[in-house]
Amino acid sequence: MAERWLSIIGLGEDGLAGLSATSRAALDAASIVFGGPRHLALAQVGARGRAWPVPFDVAPVLALRGQAVAVLASGDPFWFGAGGSLAAHLAAGEWMAYPAPSTFALAAARLGWRLEDVACHGLHATPFESARPSLQRGARLLCLLRDGAAVNDFARWLDRQGWGASALWVLEALGGPRERIRNSTAAGFDLGDVVAPVAVAVEVAGALGLPRSPGLAESHFAHDGQITKAPVRALTLAALAPRSGEHLWDIGAGSGSVSVEWCLAGGHATAVEQHAARVANIRTNIHSFGLGNAIRVIEGQAPQALAGLAAPQAIFVGGGFNLALFAALQSLAPAGCRLVVNAVTLETESALAQLHPQHGGSLLRIDLAHAAPLGTMRGWSPVRPVVQWSTTL
Repeated sequence: MAERWLSIIGLGEDGLAGLSATSRAALDAASIVFGGPRHLALAQVGARGRAWPVPFDVAPVLALRGQAVAVLASGDPFWFGAGGSLAAHLAAGEWMAYPAPSTFALAAARLGWRLEDVACHGLHATPFESARPSLQRGARLLCLLRDGAAVNDFARWLDRQGWGASALWVLEALGGPRERIRNSTAAGFDLGDVVAPVAVAVEVAGALGLPRSPGLAESHFAHDGQITKAPVRALTLAALAPRSGEHLWDIGAGSGSVSVEWCLAGGHATAVEQHAARVANIRTNIHSFGLGNAIRVIEGQAPQALAGLAAPQAIFVGGGFNLALFAALQSLAPAGCRLVVNAVTLETESALAQLHPQHGGSLLRIDLAHAAPLGTMRGWSPVRPVVQWSTTL
């Protein structure tokens, strides 16, 4: 068992007065204390204080391994705080955490909201778009924001996205003598004197929000026509069977729509695409859905571009599949990896027909047609058929 040297202490806006006896003892025992300038002032640590570097980095703390060190974080250090960043580099027993009520807990307590029914977001460190999946009519969100200017920007963003009627509560310095709570709407927001630390509570009204089922309309994506069409994408996601935390290789990603929907289901993905213009569309879609931490983009051609990638639990090939690529995937992918291939050309379809009896799985032909004008009446306009092979490597 490693020797404990680091204390990770949750601190509220009430400063030392809000610390428990054990938290206070851990703080007093530290010879060096890391935190933001506000935390260091609240804790009155004087010459022991060390401000976090900008940009944020835990390396200065880790460099003091073995000394008596404390880290100050807002509320619960393991909820959008420094705790997780530190613990990832430490052995069990090297640290002890002393959490305080989080901003989320304080906000829910002030508003009378059931915290288990609220979506919590750290928008101080991620784009506003990362909240999109939670923005549904009637939903409640609690969002940490960087500062007062970010609160105004967030209200404007909500209004532009169609949620201008949403009720907002601006919650400043919760739990301390500067605590202030004010109410507005996104469309009518005009508070110019908001100060940090600040959170915003949202009761969503307005636009419908993203549906939970796979097969989002193509209008949600930037694309050049090279996109897995919505009905086929729904069947593709069903075959891929995403699970939370799983990794997808999306080969011949096109617009990245399959990667996006995989990540909306809780996974993360690597999108491989050889055409620069389509890579740009993928990046646009990543930003639009707030998935910058979930999707990595590789500009290149498989299998060469697959070298060194994190192992996948599933692979989707939307373009460029052939027998040589299949052989490469067999050697690169771990046993039990799920493979789904969509074929629209005769050559790829022929390869799937050859592989299916050898390797099993499911071979599905997808024929779709849309109603379209036909003279003065309507008729069926067929879509190019897709042959889908799903198997386990």
